[in-house]
Amino acid sequence: MTPFIGEILGTFVLILLGQGVCANNTLKDTLGRNSGWVLITLGWAAAVFAGVTVSSEASGAHLNPAVTIGLAMAGKFAWSAVANYIIAQMIGAMLGSMAVWVMYRDHYNRTEDAGDILGTFSTGPAIPNTFNNIISELLGTFVLVAAVLYAAAPNFVTEGGVTPGLGAVGALPVALIVLAVGICLGGTTGYAINPARDLGPRIMHMLLPITHKGDSNWGYSWIPILGPILGGVLAGVLYTTLL
Repeated sequence: MTPFIGEILGTFVLILLGQGVCANNTLKDTLGRNSGWVLITLGWAAAVFAGVTVSSEASGAHLNPAVTIGLAMAGKFAWSAVANYIIAQMIGAMLGSMAVWVMYRDHYNRTEDAGDILGTFSTGPAIPNTFNNIISELLGTFVLVAAVLYAAAPNFVTEGGVTPGLGAVGALPVALIVLAVGICLGGTTGYAINPARDLGPRIMHMLLPITHKGDSNWGYSWIPILGPILGGVLAGVLYTTLL
């Protein structure tokens, strides 16, 4: 499996399970409806574990443009490979989102609240405040990328390819980090902490034929892109400075 396919597969699994737990919790007439925030954070942590496990040997399992950029800033990833990884992550995120819609389409079509429908695809702020929302995404992503740099020790990717990946053992600390961010910091913006995780499904929300669908809230969409990228850059810079 090539690194490009590995990132597509890993991000596909991440979004399939992550958006899946949101759909299970939120959509009308699912068996998991109204299970709550704890289920969502546990589901996303499990989604990260699964996505990293299936793709780490092929690509190092970034699954997140902010992680890719943060690793490049820290000198652990070749800048020449950044664009390919981000493209793969976006493809995987969009495919994963479409798969969730296919699986839950009867429940999507029974759900009448447009906000609930959008909330299964992408994030939004509990209290709209541009500066605070950016800071929330920046800090959450900073914690994620800093912890990945120090705890998981991702592979350095060169033009020649990827060294052996993290595997299930390396996936566990990353999943626990995401769980901690979600439980402790996620209540302000829904902790996108991943531009592909938010943008890919938001695009699919716009494109898919869902009954009672409202708009895709594009006015907010740039915040879960900019905030995570800034957080990844900050983590990479500090890692290099403090190394």
